[in-house]
Amino acid sequence: MTQAWTGVFLAALGLAGALRLWLSLRQERCVRAHRDAVPDAFAAHVPPEAHRKAADYTVARLRLGRVALGWRAAVLLAFTLGGGLELLGSVFDGATLLGGAGFVLAAFFLAEVAQLPLAAWRTFRIEERFGFNRTTPGLFAKDLARTAALGLLLGGPLAAGALWVMREGGALWWVWLWAGWLAVSLFFTWAYPAWIAPLFWTFRPLDDAALRERIAALLARVGFRAEAISVMDGSRRSAHANAYFTGLGEKKRIVLFDTLCETLRPDEIEAVLAHELGHFRLRHLWRRLAAGAAMGLLALGGFALVADQAWFFEGLGVSSTRPDAALVLYLWVLPLFTFPLAPLLSAWSRRHEYEADAFAAAHADAAAMVRALVRLYEHNASTLTPDPLYSTFFDSHPPAPLRVARLRETA
Repeated sequence: MTQAWTGVFLAALGLAGALRLWLSLRQERCVRAHRDAVPDAFAAHVPPEAHRKAADYTVARLRLGRVALGWRAAVLLAFTLGGGLELLGSVFDGATLLGGAGFVLAAFFLAEVAQLPLAAWRTFRIEERFGFNRTTPGLFAKDLARTAALGLLLGGPLAAGALWVMREGGALWWVWLWAGWLAVSLFFTWAYPAWIAPLFWTFRPLDDAALRERIAALLARVGFRAEAISVMDGSRRSAHANAYFTGLGEKKRIVLFDTLCETLRPDEIEAVLAHELGHFRLRHLWRRLAAGAAMGLLALGGFALVADQAWFFEGLGVSSTRPDAALVLYLWVLPLFTFPLAPLLSAWSRRHEYEADAFAAAHADAAAMVRALVRLYEHNASTLTPDPLYSTFFDSHPPAPLRVARLRETA
């Protein structure tokens, strides 16, 4: 059984990696083939040099992604069959909650450290080359330190709590673990805007009175109440522009990147916010939470089946059936077997985006939404010519030509 499981693991790793590689190469070929020709629907709005920049930016990110794909596979093999987790287990006593939590934190910390060179290359080479990076080395280091501190302060108790439930929860420990995970997820969704985000970003009230009135009228039309409408200093780290809605209950907040305010006109910002509010009014957020909860329950049910099986551990290079190792191994291996679900989840997300676009067209100016999207595609150097199959797997938003064409029909 052990050797069979090792073979299944290696096959899943190889097949998932090969499929991702093939899709990446398809995307690059498609983008490069259309590099010098702006699609007709955008020819009057996107300059050829901006289109070429988007193609080159996309290709650069794809190539780094392929390097990252191979590197992540190598790191996973080093920790599993290469004996990394086995060695780490000799340092931390899995018989105690403190030792088990230390093992979990150390495993994830070391895995993240292994990815740092790629993150630095992405920020200081690719983003810098295309004019997007505004993160200084000092700020990069501070962000890493803050993230590590949060991981220790929050991750330690959460890991210890999960291990305690696994040991003391009886036959249905996985159900109690799911309930705890769901409660913690909802709590942090509620608390993130007020307690965590300010550790990394500075927020200020929207001081443009005319825009604030326009947004207030939009909120009244759609029946949405927000704690605040804030502008975030996204320009400290990147030139990319965006907006998002965050929080639950009384902590709901609308956040505009300062770069978005500099890029779009007021009617375009209103249309973008109408789209984001559409996700709320159409209950997309709650549907996604419910789907995530259901998938989490299924995943933990699968975890319960293997968490104490010697073949599961030995087949992945760990000799003892300790709960902390089971938790780490399962979280690392599970994505290899759920990757085939990617097209379904992406299709569901794209459907929600179309619905939110229709909501925006009904409650704001559809033509302004089209202008905003075109400006953002150009500003963020997003490709206008993705490979259809690659998009099917990975794109949570519809391809630009299809999305803009549907909005123009509405307009």
